[in-house]
Amino acid sequence: MKVNAYAVLEPKGKLSPYSYELGELGPEQVDIKVSYCGICHSDLSMINNEWGMTQYPLVPGHEIIGEVVAAGQSVKNVKIGDKVGLGWLSASCMSCQQCMEGDHHLCNKSESTIVGRHGGFADFVRGHWSWAIPLPEAIDLSKAGPLLCGGITVFNPIILAGVRPTDVVGVIGIGGLGHMAIKFLKHWGCEVIAFSSNPDKKEEILAMGASKVINSREPDELASIAGSLQFILNTTNVSLDWNAYLTTLAPKGRLHTVGAVLEPMAIPAFSLISGEKSVGGSPIGSPALTKTMLDFCVRHEIYPTVEEFPLEKVNEALKHLEEGKARFRIVLKN
Repeated sequence: MKVNAYAVLEPKGKLSPYSYELGELGPEQVDIKVSYCGICHSDLSMINNEWGMTQYPLVPGHEIIGEVVAAGQSVKNVKIGDKVGLGWLSASCMSCQQCMEGDHHLCNKSESTIVGRHGGFADFVRGHWSWAIPLPEAIDLSKAGPLLCGGITVFNPIILAGVRPTDVVGVIGIGGLGHMAIKFLKHWGCEVIAFSSNPDKKEEILAMGASKVINSREPDELASIAGSLQFILNTTNVSLDWNAYLTTLAPKGRLHTVGAVLEPMAIPAFSLISGEKSVGGSPIGSPALTKTMLDFCVRHEIYPTVEEFPLEKVNEALKHLEEGKARFRIVLKN
């Protein structure tokens, strides 16, 4: 099958039209006709080779919404004509301990949708059937793409940390990930405290469901909630004063990061020891949990706030994201 796509040929380059052949369909693979594809900050990181693992030419895009148009003979769970989503992972081995326990996203032989292969800034994309997540019938396809990466990235920690609906929780960084975290946690039943360094966002953040906005640059504001949070989710990718946030945790509280902070995180041991606090992190979630999250979104009408661009204006959309102007996720329409 011939695929028409947009690819980047070098670090920090512009995307340009690019065509390639998919080759023979494997027995457990599906081909998906792309309707929408979100743009994630990870796409920018891969375009710029910030993680040192990009292979060029690269077709980015891993928040894919589309329709199954071809299926191998051993495909299960989905069929031609089904609406599905494909996220950061497009395959896992299906036989290791992690896969057999349902943690397919932790498989050390997993295949990332845009690492060593081409993604969803294209008219077609291919993946293993297990990661072609069936979409609930009532879901808004035009807004669902970012849920397949950003959404499950902030939903998974709620499950991992055993967050309760009676908890008071915090979210650091109210951008593409953080705004979805607020919506999830609000509908989970939590009281949500947002940490933001931009006072201009305050009213917008409160409208998302936060009960209070703390200016993270004001020590007095951080001190005012000392020892009150059961859980904090960090969605930023920059180094912060982590000890200042640890002091806002209640005993046995947990600081969890999904932001890819590239520098070592300075965590004072006594800040953990004295209150039996912990620090953790996670990637996306399993296919089963992703499906559960999508059902939860439909039940509570939870969607990311999105801006839509046509696929042919992908470079304009990427510039919009890189300049920090996205409010709050960008979706490309094919």
